[in-house]
Order: sequence, then C-alpha cells, then structure tokens
Amino acid sequence: MKKWLIAVLASLMFLSACSAGAVETMSRYGDEIQDFEVTNQDDETFTREDMDGKVWLLSFIFTNCATVCPPMSQNMTAVAQELEDKGIEDYGIMSFSVDPEVDTPAVLTEYASWYDIPENTDWQFLTGYDYGFIRGFAEDNFKTIVAPPPKGSNQVTHGTSFYLIDANGTIIKDYAGVDSGDNKFPQAEVVSDVEKLVEQNNEEN
Repeated sequence: MKKWLIAVLASLMFLSACSAGAVETMSRYGDEIQDFEVTNQDDETFTREDMDGKVWLLSFIFTNCATVCPPMSQNMTAVAQELEDKGIEDYGIMSFSVDPEVDTPAVLTEYASWYDIPENTDWQFLTGYDYGFIRGFAEDNFKTIVAPPPKGSNQVTHGTSFYLIDANGTIIKDYAGVDSGDNKFPQAEVVSDVEKLVEQNNEEN
C-alpha cells in the first residue's frame, strides 16, 4: 500500500512539473488564426500556409507611427536578438501594417532597416490589403482594435500587444508590447515562451 501511494505521488509530481513547464493558453484565445494572403517587405506573397511548422510572434505597427511603434519594434528586435543568442530557430515574427496604403513593401523595407534585426531572423513586415481587412483581421483573431486616424491626423489607433502563435497556428497568449504605466514589456517571458513552444514542436516532429 505504501509503495502504491509513493508511486501515485511521484506521478502527480511529474505531471505537475510538466504542466508548470507548458505555455498556458489564455482563456480569450485558443482558436487558429484565420486564412490570409498578404505581401511582405520583399514584395512576395505571404499566406497562412507559410506559417506552418514555426512558432510566431505577431504585432500591429505602421511606419509613420509617432508614438508606440518604434519602441514596440525595438522591443521585438531585442527578443529576436536574445533568441539568436540562445540559438533558437524555427520561429518567426509577423508585423502587420495598420496603414497599408502608405506602407508599401519598399517603405516597410526601409522601416526594417532602422532596427538591428539579426540576419537569420524570419521577420515578415506585411501589407498588400485594405483597411477593412486589417481592421477585421485584428478584431476577429486578436480581439484588438484598429481605428482610422482622427480628422487632421495620420496616426492610426491600434493595439500595442504582441501575440504568441504556436506551430499549428493556434493563438496562445498576448503580452504588453511596450511599457505603459505599471504594465511593463516582459521580454524574459516572451523569450522563454517562444523557446518552450519551439522545443515542444521539435519534440513532436
């Protein structure tokens, strides 16, 4: 009886340890990202199918952004640099423009050049759609707003979160993409979660 009890407790401890190491899906997420077909900074088509087999981080930005986008992109660059230092591969980054009429592939290429992005990082800066698409895409998949600029301004309203997507295309969780009051950008958590999902995907394949 005593041996049986020890075995059960050991099993429960093992399961608890495994669970603690997993990346938990936030309650508002858990669905697969919807199909899309857009254009990247190299003027090449990028689709939902191109995501397959990789873990992804996703953000919404625009190149004329005068406030949050530069620090968001710098924070994402810092994540990419740390993942590069750790030797983590099989992940990518998507940054969808919320101002696609202005943000042509050439403009996005110039924007990317402002950041010290590691050479081997698969970072897709995306455009090639209309405003209606990006507003619906952001709301339907990520529960976040994209709103047109107020009169007399060119500043699009959009969310500042980063989103984690697993190798099956399932949206897992979000993070603060920029410091805001007491809500700080959690770089260590983002890096750790990407690393865990990449390792999990490699073990399963």
